Amino acid sequence: MTERPAYSRTTRETLDAVHTDLATGLSPAEAKTRLAKNGPNALAKGEKKTLAQRFLDQFKDFMIVVLLVAALIAGFVVHEWADAGIILAVVILNAMFGVFQESKAEEAIDALQKMATPNAHVRRGGNVATIPSSDLVVGDVVLLEAGDVVPADLRLVESANLKSEESALTGESVPVEKTTAALTDGDVGIGDRTNMAFMNANITYGRGVGVVVATGMATEVGRIAGMINAADETTTPLQENLKALGKTLTLMILVIAAIVFGVGLWRGAASLPEMFLTAISLAVAAIPEGLPAIVTIILALGTQKMAKRNALVRKLPAVETLGSTDIIASDKTGTLTQNKMTVEKVYYDGQLHDATAGITGGNPLMTIMNFANDTKIQADGTMLGDPTETALVAYGQKHDFALKAKLTGEPRVAEVPFDSERKLMSTIHQLPQGGFLVATKGAPDQLLRRVTRIVDGDTVRPLTAADRDTILAENTAMAKQALRVLMMAYRQIPEVPEEVDSDTIEADLIFAGLVGMIDPERPEAAAAVAEAKAAGIRPMMITGDHQDTAEAIAVRLGIIDAGDDAAVITGAQLDQQSDEEFNRNVTKYSVYARVAPEHKVRIVNAWQKRGKVVAMTGDGVNDAPALKAADIGIGMGITGTEVSKGASDMVLADDNFSTIVIAVEEGRKVFSNIQKSIQYLLSANLGEVLTLFMMTMLGWDLLAPVHILWINLVTDTFPAIALGVEPTEPGIMNQKPRGRKSNFFSGGVGPAVIWQGLLEGALTLGVYFIGITWPVHTGSGEIHADALTMAYATLGLIQLFHAFNVKSVHQSLFKVGFFRNKAFNWAILASFILLAATILVPGFNGLFHVTSLDWHQWLTVLGAGVAIIVIVEIVKWVLRQRKN
Repeated sequence: MTERPAYSRTTRETLDAVHTDLATGLSPAEAKTRLAKNGPNALAKGEKKTLAQRFLDQFKDFMIVVLLVAALIAGFVVHEWADAGIILAVVILNAMFGVFQESKAEEAIDALQKMATPNAHVRRGGNVATIPSSDLVVGDVVLLEAGDVVPADLRLVESANLKSEESALTGESVPVEKTTAALTDGDVGIGDRTNMAFMNANITYGRGVGVVVATGMATEVGRIAGMINAADETTTPLQENLKALGKTLTLMILVIAAIVFGVGLWRGAASLPEMFLTAISLAVAAIPEGLPAIVTIILALGTQKMAKRNALVRKLPAVETLGSTDIIASDKTGTLTQNKMTVEKVYYDGQLHDATAGITGGNPLMTIMNFANDTKIQADGTMLGDPTETALVAYGQKHDFALKAKLTGEPRVAEVPFDSERKLMSTIHQLPQGGFLVATKGAPDQLLRRVTRIVDGDTVRPLTAADRDTILAENTAMAKQALRVLMMAYRQIPEVPEEVDSDTIEADLIFAGLVGMIDPERPEAAAAVAEAKAAGIRPMMITGDHQDTAEAIAVRLGIIDAGDDAAVITGAQLDQQSDEEFNRNVTKYSVYARVAPEHKVRIVNAWQKRGKVVAMTGDGVNDAPALKAADIGIGMGITGTEVSKGASDMVLADDNFSTIVIAVEEGRKVFSNIQKSIQYLLSANLGEVLTLFMMTMLGWDLLAPVHILWINLVTDTFPAIALGVEPTEPGIMNQKPRGRKSNFFSGGVGPAVIWQGLLEGALTLGVYFIGITWPVHTGSGEIHADALTMAYATLGLIQLFHAFNVKSVHQSLFKVGFFRNKAFNWAILASFILLAATILVPGFNGLFHVTSLDWHQWLTVLGAGVAIIVIVEIVKWVLRQRKN
């Protein structure tokens, strides 16, 4: 027989099922036993890889595997142990850095999750205790009040006007009023289980008592968390680009190595092992073995900059993904808005006023909005209560209304609590001069029926039909601006009646005024939306709020134009469209109102089918599938649940839309700099390949693997990393998104890699040719040794000079600036010293198979280095002229 769900049981049945006592709760000993048996009340995280697994994962890249093979051959076949050691050092350093960065990102997000862990107030052994929520067990009796975070799934057994905000689970932004009666109408959906309080929900109003019926992964939040942990990871554009690059290089490597190996054996130029090592040397020259480390370092530097701007990146490729974003689908509340209800308009004495206008503390409107209010002001000045009520108290504080002092002189002696049927609440206060004040606030349409008089200046007069029409017109006008409107009224009575209820208190009231409130947009949000649009990115709003509110905020932010109702769609209207129909219509909509979290996945999928890169924000548990489906999921660090943070690629520490736009700019810069590094690396390596290939074909002495690896290590790696911190090029946010189909060779980079690589190889071969035809020393052995050393020095030095050309793909070096990037300047200097040391420092000659050069030879080498800057600058100038 299937066990009955907790919501269908009576209070007595619930207590019996979990074996607890409502008055005393569990004994400490019983709670300890249950905790040991069932484990802590915490969400299980996805299985984490061990340190060893993370380290081994770094060796799965094809280029790394080829290098390892080359190291084994160099050591065990040819007995070049120095070469093998250098190769292994490069590979191991790369792996260590990758592990370090992954661990750093995980530690940061774990710390953020711990900050969100709430405590719980429970009855244990007849006493009330505050314990970590992780120590809760089934059967614990939990006390709830406004401001608490629900620590587990609870069956409510007591409720005093209790309201719970459950948007993290249901997507409904309006707090839910809670009851205690059993729900016996069969299978009841989560949103309708009014006698339950769910883990991670927020109590916004009232008090209550609940019995824990589920903890950890057995809760509703935990059930969804389990689905998320089991979900597959998506592939980012960066990962796709690197994968495609790896395939291209693999094909090139195999073809070149096979040709050289075959030609060498056919000509009898060397033995089988020697020719095999030569082929491997070509492969090493073709592979930018530092690329994985360099990309990781550039991404890591990007994450550090973004962390300083409140964007915590959990997965390194997400940095670059942001740069290719076409769509930013954002929540409204807290991301585009301040997540804080604020008084914006007030109507009294027949006039509509801005909230910034002056109003005296003695004005009846000010008094009523603060007295008919259950907000609690804590010792540190923070407020607990319903967001609407705290907004009224905050308005009073801004206008010097001393609420605590007022309540001391005019204390509350009775009240008629709010209920959803009459939509009113009233409080009764004793007046110093005698008698009592009734303060009433509520929905204008309900409260106006009970009003018979109106404040008119310093007098009170009967309410006329014209007054009534004017009040209703003002209410309608504010509602059309998406303001939530409350009416304030009052009256004085000589004594408190024996029976305090709506009939005896809320009648013959005096109209004091109207208050219009809204969750206002963040001050910087409109500028961020405009910047996103200028960058070719389409910002969209997705919210569970009403259509009018969503549309009004979207217009104020510039997401849509005023009157563009066709750009707004509700969740109900979305449900009426098939997937095929919605996929055709998705470009019409920029605002989604009254949308359930499951609709977000449809929105993501529809845009992705159009080839767009989608960034999606979310803070709720049910947002997690959409965060996983998006190209980049963006979680909320303040309001977000642990599950939504865990499903995200990036977490906003400030829940701010403008932070996303800042991150997009950083992502574009990261891609641009990675592109520069790849252009530099591949053109340099192509030059190395051409040099070795032609030397083999011409029967010249070959550069050894140790030469190629040392050049790659000191003249490739340092400058390539330094190119990764090049300043942002002007106008980067005025460019359109590059799109999902773009790659690292887009924008003229591919052709530049080819012709610049060929140029490097040609200059190096030219210097070698000069070395063997214009000898300074006598004896052919010295001639070839010197020429090989000159080729080695030229190949390295040309790359250092060429690094200056790569500062911009199209712009002149003289416009970009030689020395703006200090890190780059130091990298070039360090690389030059390390390269020159192998030739100039005694003891290195034998290790690196080089000779000492005289000043004529050095002058030839330097001339080749300068030549590449001159030639590239001329070609850039010609291309710019043709484009113009």
